[in-house]
Amino acid sequence: MAAILPLPLALQARVRLAQGLWLLSWLLALVGGLTLISSGHLLLQLRLLSPFLDPACSFPALPKAALAAGAAALGLGFLGAGATRAALDAARYPPWRGVLGPILLAGTVGGGGLLALAAGLALALPGGLDAALEKGLGAALDHYKDTEVPGHCNAKRLLDELQLGYQCCGRHGPRDWFAVQWISSRYLDPTDQDVIDQIQSNVEGRYLIDGVPFSCCNPHSPWPCLQRKLSSTQTRPLSDPRQLNLNLWEQGCHGVLLGHLRALAGTLGTLLGVTFFLQVLLLLGLRYLQTALEGLGGAIDGEGETQGYLFPGGLKEMLKSVFQQGLCAQRPGPEELPPEAPAEEAPAEEAPA
Repeated sequence: MAAILPLPLALQARVRLAQGLWLLSWLLALVGGLTLISSGHLLLQLRLLSPFLDPACSFPALPKAALAAGAAALGLGFLGAGATRAALDAARYPPWRGVLGPILLAGTVGGGGLLALAAGLALALPGGLDAALEKGLGAALDHYKDTEVPGHCNAKRLLDELQLGYQCCGRHGPRDWFAVQWISSRYLDPTDQDVIDQIQSNVEGRYLIDGVPFSCCNPHSPWPCLQRKLSSTQTRPLSDPRQLNLNLWEQGCHGVLLGHLRALAGTLGTLLGVTFFLQVLLLLGLRYLQTALEGLGGAIDGEGETQGYLFPGGLKEMLKSVFQQGLCAQRPGPEELPPEAPAEEAPAEEAPA
């Protein structure tokens, strides 16, 4: 029965293969460590930005799966380095003979599955982030004024810190604040005629103004921080009210956060792809090295040429053998067969007289 993808390996070839796999193992461990760091950073960012994301979206599943995949790659790298180093020493290799097979199986099934899951989530993350930020930032703007409402007491502080830290304003721009009441009615003078007129002019009875919170002001602007009556030319006669970026942050927080998280997810996806590639190479190389050394028995430092392979038999023969084993498993054994009924004796014929 012919082996699948056989590769003849002499002593020097086995030594070079083991040395190359030793370097590849440490490279996989390095990339696995970077994957751990990148996934941990993304998980931290998602938790910090959770007040501005739709609660219905479970984005932490991506960095958690990537953390598990990075840990698996890191462990496989360390084990591969130990196995390949032992493959160069006949005295060190015997303890590895019994564990190298399970390591290959666990690395193929467990590590490969985790990497595929994490890569799939990395591809699906950017699309879901757009809708999650749209809903989350819209809710944050609506609750900006609710500084004394249970559950939203920190909404103002968090949104101010977000706009100052990420240098953004509103959901898609400064004018988003014109459409929400971001000043609490607690701080409005109910006897002020301007306040009364502003509330009565709105169908929903909200106090809407053409102004923005202080956190939208750009400290690098040469203009003073003008927050009120931004649509009026009388506020700043020498400027164009259509160009609010002369005084405020021009970009909305939706685009800034989406670009930031997509960049982190793209970096993590790249690391996962590199990890998957290195892991496949290492598992294939370890399989060839294992089968080549098994062909030599205990004399792994012998001069003879041996053959490494992926599977011991041809694919057709393997499938045929599995199919036949399945049929034999379904066919009842002799002890399971029902007892045969005794045959009826035929009537004896009368002898002729």
